[in-house]
Amino acid sequence: MRIEAQIRQAIRDAVNRNSRKPFYWGGLAGYQQLEAIGQALHQATAIDPESDYLRQLIGRVDRVLAKNHTLAEDLQAAHQWLQQIADCLRYPPHSRSSESQTALKSQQVAWEMEELIRQFHPTGRHQQAQIRLYNALQKRWGLYAQELLFCYDIPGLPQDKLQMEALFGRLRRHQRRISGRKSTRELRDFGQAQVLFLADSETDLLRQIRQVPPAVYRKYRQYLAEAEAPRQFMRSLHHDPLGTTQTLISQHAARCRALAQNATYADYSMKNDLHSC
Repeated sequence: MRIEAQIRQAIRDAVNRNSRKPFYWGGLAGYQQLEAIGQALHQATAIDPESDYLRQLIGRVDRVLAKNHTLAEDLQAAHQWLQQIADCLRYPPHSRSSESQTALKSQQVAWEMEELIRQFHPTGRHQQAQIRLYNALQKRWGLYAQELLFCYDIPGLPQDKLQMEALFGRLRRHQRRISGRKSTRELRDFGQAQVLFLADSETDLLRQIRQVPPAVYRKYRQYLAEAEAPRQFMRSLHHDPLGTTQTLISQHAARCRALAQNATYADYSMKNDLHSC
């Protein structure tokens, strides 16, 4: 049941997808991920129409996609407008050339933003996401336009404070690590435990490491791989939902074929035993 559980986990992750990244919306990414899962399921049911489990699953996925299709289109359009706002502000700055950033002035950015706001007028009943984006843009631009435009006239003034917050975050994590009061997310990349070696030379360090028996090392290395497997699966699913789902379905089909062959062999063996009796 592990393969079926991973397929259900992929669908739940698509439905409950969230994100705090700038200009990256979790609901839209989740819908696109569910679309890829549905595409892979349709391909699988076309090849193997006898799979009852996949046919029942594709019916539910199709209902969710059809129900949220209009909302996803609205969200996609709002996201495209959000990208235009980012292009107008020349954000993020690392994706722009230094020459254009140097020649850019606040008056040009202000004029382009005012023109973009004049062009952006969602009024439809199915454009709720675009209407909310428009209202938020108009309100914040009216309140904070002057503060946002300083970075285009003052050389060296960043457009955001993300680098400063990242620096404070690293300092805070180092302090937690030294004091031992709270674990940090980076510690998970190194496994469930860490070992501190005190050695005067590389030879001494190698001698201490060799004291661990290979069988014990392989055992705990397997524990670490099993603990990292769910995180690796979710990362693969977010980067390539179609390929990951197709891999799961291929494993499901291979297991079904193996079970069918075993059942056929068991029936054949039972018939031979009955005849011999």
